[in-house]
Amino acid sequence: MHRALCPVETLYVGQRSRAVLSCSLRGPVDVAALSAAFDAMTEANPPLRSRIEQDGAGHVLRVLGEAERPRLVTRTGAEEEAYAAELNRPLPVGGPLSRAVLVSAPDGESHLFVLVVDHTVIDGHSSIALHNALWDRYRALVDGESTAEGAGPGLPRLPEPVSRLLPPADDADTAKYLDGRLEETRRHPVELVPYDVRRPSATGHEAGPDGHIEVRRLTLDPDLTSRLRRTARGSGVSVHALIAATLLVTARRRLDGDGSRTLGCLSPVDLRSRLSPPLPASAPVPAVTTHLQALGVSESSEPLELARAVHARLSDFISRGDHFHEMRITPEIPRTPALQLATVIATNMGVVPGPRLPDGLRAVDVRLVPAREQYFPQAGRSPVMACVVSFEGRLSIEFPHSTACYSPSFMRAFRDDVRAGLLRFATAAEPGHARAATG
Repeated sequence: MHRALCPVETLYVGQRSRAVLSCSLRGPVDVAALSAAFDAMTEANPPLRSRIEQDGAGHVLRVLGEAERPRLVTRTGAEEEAYAAELNRPLPVGGPLSRAVLVSAPDGESHLFVLVVDHTVIDGHSSIALHNALWDRYRALVDGESTAEGAGPGLPRLPEPVSRLLPPADDADTAKYLDGRLEETRRHPVELVPYDVRRPSATGHEAGPDGHIEVRRLTLDPDLTSRLRRTARGSGVSVHALIAATLLVTARRRLDGDGSRTLGCLSPVDLRSRLSPPLPASAPVPAVTTHLQALGVSESSEPLELARAVHARLSDFISRGDHFHEMRITPEIPRTPALQLATVIATNMGVVPGPRLPDGLRAVDVRLVPAREQYFPQAGRSPVMACVVSFEGRLSIEFPHSTACYSPSFMRAFRDDVRAGLLRFATAAEPGHARAATG
């Protein structure tokens, strides 16, 4: 079983990016039941047991044979070291597009479960939905409940790509939209945050320091998360806009010079609920497009005013239906990377539930982090990625980075500045005072 990749999926092939979803557990884990749950999930979702193959000038998704499909890997080890290892271990070229690993402490009472899936077949929402579905099946197996699938008759099939589910559009309208986007990127090129890790050669031809992926993390407790939401509602903006504005002013402080600088904010836009009929979160396809906006940011820019600008522009983009046009122009992105080049990238998964586990087993932490194989240290600068999600009402922002580009101390300082900015929003006494609180 196979099908051709659409332009949206093909975009991820060269990036070799992946979603790394992890869950820290306390209590006993039935390894046989977890292995059976993972097997059932990959059986029901063929992309997870597929590989990518070259097919002429394009690529196809091909389901693997029984001997090649992914299976749960188990081992003993320390949680922190295990997380770092799995974060930095890519999926094999030509191999399965998913991996599941359970690392247990010697006492068998603490565990780290990691689910890694290639972004060619998944996005943030579907990775979370599949992770939760895996634990639903595990709970049912442990509790002796029925695990019958609710799907229709016949074998599972590869899902249709989202690009084929878009509403009809006039080619002339799409071409006009692309022309406008290209003109906008020419008129408003955005600046990127310079790396603080220096390469030994100005030309970048010599090998730089060996890098690996690390993550700086910011979390707010449920009370501060609720306060941040109240500030957003009272100010007429989204929490995403508050976070994006805080990222922008933090990035501006890392740029030399005075006055306003043109910075870009890239916001992923979920298409699942905007399709007709809506696409369920569990469908293993990348169903996301992006919105790029360029804004003038100076040392004196007020974060709340930036948040209002981000919110208004993103809302207008969606209300015009431009998110569908943005998906349609995806084939142009490899030729014109500036269409997605931003100073900061702020994902927006919203508030999502954590896994439901059987009695005696509890999740003490859940994380979602994007990772990729190449961070291009020779470029000298890049966007700063912030992966934003609220598990069980607790805001978490993950800042993945390569140590060949940004040092741990640089990213810690960046994270701490973002946290301070969000706390100013969260501790605003009244929505009407938010401006003063964020100055």
